[in-house]
Amino acid sequence: MALFGPLATVRARCARWPEFRDAMAYAAEALTPGSPVQARMRALAEGATRRVALAGGARAVEMAYRTGPAAAGFFESHRQYIDVQVMVAGEEVMEVAAAGPLGVMEAYDEAKDMTRHADPSAASTLRLRAGDVAVLWPDDAHKPSLAAGEPALVRKMVVKVPVPA
Repeated sequence: MALFGPLATVRARCARWPEFRDAMAYAAEALTPGSPVQARMRALAEGATRRVALAGGARAVEMAYRTGPAAAGFFESHRQYIDVQVMVAGEEVMEVAAAGPLGVMEAYDEAKDMTRHADPSAASTLRLRAGDVAVLWPDDAHKPSLAAGEPALVRKMVVKVPVPA
C-alpha cells in the first residue's frame, strides 16, 4: 500500500531501492527554499504543467492547479511507473484504495499508463501539505487533487519512477 509522510521519512524508507534515489533528490531540491527547481515551480501559472526528464528513465511532472470536489476526480492506477507525489505548496486531499477489487471505468491506456477505476465503497484519505510525499505503487488506485476545504491553488510535482523489471 501507499507510503506517505514528510520527505525525510519517505526518503529514508525508500533508501534501499536505488530506483528512488534520483526521484528523492529531485523532490528534496523542489522543497528547498530558493532552489532553482522550487523557484521554477513557484513561477508556474495556474493550470500549467512542465515535464522534466530525470536519470534512469524517471521523469517529473511539475504542475500548478486548483483543487476540486471529490465528484470531479477519479481513481487511477499505473502499470509502468510508480508515482512519487510531492506537495511543494498548498494542501490537498487524496483518496487511496487497493486497485485489484475495483471496477474498471476505462481500460488500461498504455500511452497514458493509466487505468481509470470505479469509486470504491471505502477508501483511505491522505492529507498532503507542503513537504509531504506519497509513493503510490501500481496496485494503489488513487484519487488526487481534492480540495481540503475550499478549492485552492497547489503546486505539486509527480515523479514517475519506472517499475523495476
